[in-house]
Amino acid sequence: MISVIIPSLNEERAIAETVQLIREVLTKAQIVPAEIIVVDDGSTDATAERAAAAGAKVIHHPMNAGYGRALKAGIARATYDTIVITDADGTYPIHTIPELFDRYTKGFDMVVGARSGVNYRGSLLKMPLRWMLRRLVEFTASRSVPDINSGLRLFSKSTVTGYFDNLCDTFSFTTSLTLAYMMTGRFVTYVSIPYAERIGESKVRLFRDSVRTFQYILEAAVFYDPLRIFLLFAAILVACSALSFLAAAILHLNVFFYLGVGGIIDASLVLSIGLLAVLLRQILAQSAKGQSAVEISASHDADFAQRQNLR
Repeated sequence: MISVIIPSLNEERAIAETVQLIREVLTKAQIVPAEIIVVDDGSTDATAERAAAAGAKVIHHPMNAGYGRALKAGIARATYDTIVITDADGTYPIHTIPELFDRYTKGFDMVVGARSGVNYRGSLLKMPLRWMLRRLVEFTASRSVPDINSGLRLFSKSTVTGYFDNLCDTFSFTTSLTLAYMMTGRFVTYVSIPYAERIGESKVRLFRDSVRTFQYILEAAVFYDPLRIFLLFAAILVACSALSFLAAAILHLNVFFYLGVGGIIDASLVLSIGLLAVLLRQILAQSAKGQSAVEISASHDADFAQRQNLR
């Protein structure tokens, strides 16, 4: 019925407790049969041994391949279509999985735990970076996104594998997954969850992973809705041109006038490139073998009927 995937890198301190807690919660909620898959992503400690001793199925990577790559490996090996992903560090409340599962059976394509609490807010440096990335995701997806990269979520294996080629292999996997679902018309909902202090050392590198997340947000925007992002860039150039014209009028300096004209020309070029990107996307869509909107709707209806049987 359900497969729980746990990507792990040097999580020997918490992995056994996490596996045991998941099994207890699922058994108590009568969400069975279930399997727990731990993807040991190149750990150098006893993560794999302790996970196996706790009863999890363990997949080994000989070296660290990345958070997203580990999740993809676990999903590909999953027995059941309903997938839960969570972390091994004790931060996500395992006891909320039945609540998320119940919401999932109501027809959503993905149910995400939206983190809250002091441990999620983090440092003063994290907050502005998280705010900027969230606003960019919301602009790209055209909807509110309470948590862009939560690592606790449920979705269908048969659906998510169709997006694998466009999902990040590293920390930004969940962000790229969020955008992929939202920008292709999938039903995504959020459930508020408390976020606890992690056990062990964090594997996130703030600057590096933030840059990569920004990169994948832009890639998703260009891939799924290119005109939107080019319109944003064009609007920024037009705003800069307006400021240059204003400066030219106030300071009587021709250099600002020329900068304004250059900005308008650049904005026109950016918009033209955006229109070409849209045309290219339409051509590729017509030649691709991807699902049409009708097929996606039919697939969703079939998934919904299957989830009704899970309840």
